Amino acid sequence: MNPRLAHALLVSFGAMAAADLVSLAVGLGAGHALTKPLLMPLLAAHAAARGAPRLLVAALLFGWGGDTLLLFDTDPAFLAGMASFAAGHVCYLTLFKGAPRARGGGRWLAVAYVIALAATVTLLWPDLPAGLRIPVAAYSLLLTAMAYGATRLGFLTGVGGALFMVSDTLIATSVADWPQLPGPDFWVMLTYVAAQFLLVKGVLRDGDGVGFRGLTT
Repeated sequence: MNPRLAHALLVSFGAMAAADLVSLAVGLGAGHALTKPLLMPLLAAHAAARGAPRLLVAALLFGWGGDTLLLFDTDPAFLAGMASFAAGHVCYLTLFKGAPRARGGGRWLAVAYVIALAATVTLLWPDLPAGLRIPVAAYSLLLTAMAYGATRLGFLTGVGGALFMVSDTLIATSVADWPQLPGPDFWVMLTYVAAQFLLVKGVLRDGDGVGFRGLTT
């Protein structure tokens, strides 16, 4: 562990995230294209400097791959980016599997996530391009499983997983050509950056590695 380096990297991540969100808010596409690919490498480096499990670092780097690919506005790039994020979710799921479940209504949460998944896929399905329907549905299942799995570690990771679902659902509604909030990319990135940050903080919650004792390293 290197606390000073970890702190510097976290500050750099925060500054880069702020710059990215400001770029989106003011419509500076070049600024977003520059800052977005730097976010997850900085967060992954912070996690590594904190002695994080390798699966956490891998999940963040797969997120970086997805971030970069989604900068290209083509269907092949979208599918490749979705596959990269899916690999990240597999890393998260494997990581969370080894954690004891935090106190809470696990059964009711599971029901809520199943309902959310079913409603989202059912509503989006008719409006998605035919070639993306099955990939989006499969990805949504994996994303939902990750979000529910994140609740095993407690509040921070639970909120992080839920925000990841919100972010990706916003992307899916855009692909389905649904009406969007003003500045839709801003809201996608705000929820996504918050999601990844909270997932990292939840895993590293006690600052000395004990927070992920028993998880796969």
